[in-house]
Order: sequence, then structure tokens, then C-alpha cells
Amino acid sequence: MSSLRAKMMRAVTGAWFRSVNAERADVQRMRTVWHALANTLWTASGVDVRRTEFAGMRSEWLTPQAPARGKAMLYLHGGAYVFGNCTTHRQLVSYVARSCGVRALVIEYRLAPENPFPAAIDDSLAAYRALRDDGYGPGDIVLAGDSAGGGLVMALLLSLRDAGEEMPAGAVLLSPWLDLTASGESMTTRAKRDPWFKPPDMPIIASYYCAEDEYRNPLVSPVFANVEGLPPIYIQVGDDEILLSDSTRIAGNIEAAGGDVTLEVWPDMFHVFQVFVHQMPESRAAIDKLVPFVKSRLGVAVASEA
Repeated sequence: MSSLRAKMMRAVTGAWFRSVNAERADVQRMRTVWHALANTLWTASGVDVRRTEFAGMRSEWLTPQAPARGKAMLYLHGGAYVFGNCTTHRQLVSYVARSCGVRALVIEYRLAPENPFPAAIDDSLAAYRALRDDGYGPGDIVLAGDSAGGGLVMALLLSLRDAGEEMPAGAVLLSPWLDLTASGESMTTRAKRDPWFKPPDMPIIASYYCAEDEYRNPLVSPVFANVEGLPPIYIQVGDDEILLSDSTRIAGNIEAAGGDVTLEVWPDMFHVFQVFVHQMPESRAAIDKLVPFVKSRLGVAVASEA
């Protein structure tokens, strides 16, 4: 059973999402509202926020006290490829960075519909390569992302593999959006339980990012990709999401390909519930659970936590 705070956040956020008409939504207005609301969220105490330009993009380095030397997390924010920036994800990423004891870089990749597929992937590749140019070895970098950012993480891994480039140490996916065709069974089985998303709206949202004939492109919908040769991947997803099947299918595909994947399905939880880390105990618990994975992939002792 979920906490009272989780029930409250579910009700409040669900009411807002139900008020949005996907067919008539004004992207610019929604960006303004969402980005303004994000300014009310708390940044984790003890985390230094440094705005910068990285690989030609507005970015932020979030640095906890006494971070692991020479290690970094590249975080790709969610927002359906249409919304999001450093501000919207500062609270979540600051808590992840502090819990893991590692510096985290958040980039503002180009957004659709002004910059459709593959602009966001190109920017993510540029950021990873810039980290390498700055002296971070592949084993010193962990990728992480939520929702569409989780899809970008998978697209980045696939692009690096296909280009013959060295892979990062691992990747964390939070409620990843991995199937723009909306063909997973949870589109039906979770339709009445998901407080945020309605299955008929998903093709409308996807159309902002790319043309319909691209929906099955493995870099757009990684559930259709060959997932051989990827680094270890850790996935958290809510059991009440219509996107649940995106996570269960990619995990099954990775296992079938002989890869290393950990999948956690959180009962009663909704899309990217981790973002409410300052508001919900379940969010804090989820972040705590991903810490050992990140530290082990980066070769940082878990016992070094304060």
C-alpha cells in the first residue's frame, strides 16, 4: 500500500494531467507552466549547482560534498522529448547525485517539435563524447534518464555500440519511454490505473518527436532494437503505468540477448515517481535502492557513504 503522501501526489498531479487536452495543448504554454512550477522544488542540501555550457548546450553540474574522484553521471531528462530542462529535474538529480556520491551532469538537449528526431540523440552523443574528451574513461561514466530521457539513454547506448565506441559503465532507466508505437499490453491492462497518461494520447505526443513511419526505428523505440552488447542496465518502473510494458519488454529482450539487467516494478506507483523525492517516502526509497548499482558500476565502495 502506498503512503498518504504518495496518494496525495497521485491525486494532485493526476488532476493536472486530466485537465490537459493532448490534441489542443499549447506546447510553449505548457513548457512555461511546467518550468515555472519546477522552481518551487527543493534541491538536495549539500549539493552545489553550477550552470555552464557543455558540448554547446546549457547544462548544470550537480556536485555533492566529497564526490567520487574522476566519476560522473550523465543524466538525460524526461519530458516526452518536448518539455524539460535543468530546472525541472534539479531536485531529482541532486538527490541521486548526493545519494550516489557522484557528480551529475544534466544537459538541455534540443527539444521537439522544433528539433525532432534525431536532434536529441545527436546532442546526447555530443555530451558523452565531450565527457570522454575531458578525461573521463568509459568506466568512469554512468548514464541515467527518466521517461523520454530513458529512451535517449537506450538510443545513446545503441548508437555508441553501432559506432564501435566504448560503452559507459552502466545505465539507470526510470520509467523509460521505449515504445512510441504504444503497442505494449500495459496500454490496456494499466489504462484505468495510470493517473497521468491516456492510451489514445500517446500517438499524439509521439508525433511531436518524429513521423509515424519512424515509430519502429530502434533509436526511437528501443523495444524493437537488437540489444546485444550493452552494459549492465538497472530499471525502475511503477506498476500503475501504461508504459510498464516498455520496461518489462526491454528487460526481457536484454536477458534473452545474454545481457545484465535488473528490473524493479514498484507497486501502486506512477510514472517517474522518483521525481517527488522531497515529497514521498517511496521516492526516497527508490533512489536509495539504485545507489549500490551506480557505485558498483563506477567502482566506488558502498561503505564510503556517510
